[in-house]
Amino acid sequence: MATRTRASLLSRLPRLALAGACCVLALAAQGACPPSAIASLGKPGAAVGQWNAADRGLLWRADRDGRTAWLYGTIHLGRAEWVRPGPTVQKALEQSDALALELDMRDPIAMRPLTQQADPAVVARLLSGERARRLARQNEAACVPSGTTAGLQPILQVMSLAGLVARVDGLYPEFGADEALAVSARNNNKPVFALESAAAQLKMLTGDSEAEEAEQIDAALDELESGQLRAQMKELADIWARGDADKLGRYPEWCNCLNTPAEQRLMKRLLDDRNPGLADGIERMHASGQRVFAAVGALHMVGPQGLPALLAARGFQVAAVPLVAQPPIAVPTAPAPKASARGAQGARGNNRGAKDSGAKANGRRTGNAKPAPAPKSKQRR
Repeated sequence: MATRTRASLLSRLPRLALAGACCVLALAAQGACPPSAIASLGKPGAAVGQWNAADRGLLWRADRDGRTAWLYGTIHLGRAEWVRPGPTVQKALEQSDALALELDMRDPIAMRPLTQQADPAVVARLLSGERARRLARQNEAACVPSGTTAGLQPILQVMSLAGLVARVDGLYPEFGADEALAVSARNNNKPVFALESAAAQLKMLTGDSEAEEAEQIDAALDELESGQLRAQMKELADIWARGDADKLGRYPEWCNCLNTPAEQRLMKRLLDDRNPGLADGIERMHASGQRVFAAVGALHMVGPQGLPALLAARGFQVAAVPLVAQPPIAVPTAPAPKASARGAQGARGNNRGAKDSGAKANGRRTGNAKPAPAPKSKQRR
């Protein structure tokens, strides 16, 4: 049995897994269950519209043939205050002609391979006995009603839990960067394209045999049961939010995801084997005359087989764009009341008096008639 399914697998693909289990995400909070994404917005300070956007993640500019392409490393789950793209990311998106994602989750026809019923015989073979009981316990812990995902491919039944385990830490697939960018693009009539197919991604997850799929199911259940998956997803989200490209690039040192030959094969399928195809899609769109903004999982961006390196090898001039994540500042929900004309005149008079007396006081104390600087206003964090 492979152990320790990698954080990079389950944190990069919860949206994929949850495509066939969207009803799970609509669960209302019950008892000890974490709130749904929508319910979480009811918490004080959580409303998306009350936050100024901050740049997060990793961004590269790639120039060739007089046109610019953008590579944006995303994470497929996030917090409510991360939903709005930061100013640098938003500007790059506005300067592009099209948005390219791994998958367009809002295309029901393209997503059909992930939502269609699995072969009952395969489900029976892979999800029986103790493995089925383990999955049932994890569904119960995640407040997923019995049978909600029963018809899906077995690996997706387990993977659907990956996007739910981090709700305790305020991380939701609905608030993922990819989804936010897709909404922003569509709101501005910008076309959205998929760089991969759902069938290809499902094949990547199931592997070449039922035995390999069973191995991945067991490993995922191990991580769910131990609590390691939740910790890994939170760590990866924090790394992404602060744009820590160095630590992200050293993920083999801390992901605990390359310990066995089976894990190494899976990671190769997840990253190295997919990156050339992603690069091909970006290059084709660029060659067609489009300025493309490509947003894919951040781990596709690092290392010698990452997308920036692959596009550089294809003649693009690639440069990292600095992104500095700043704590979001709450936007006032209502304007301050206006003073009356008489009150305003009185205030101006009082201010002039205060300035004059302050200048005189400063002059007596220091010989310098400059008024003391006004105190800086405090910002809500």
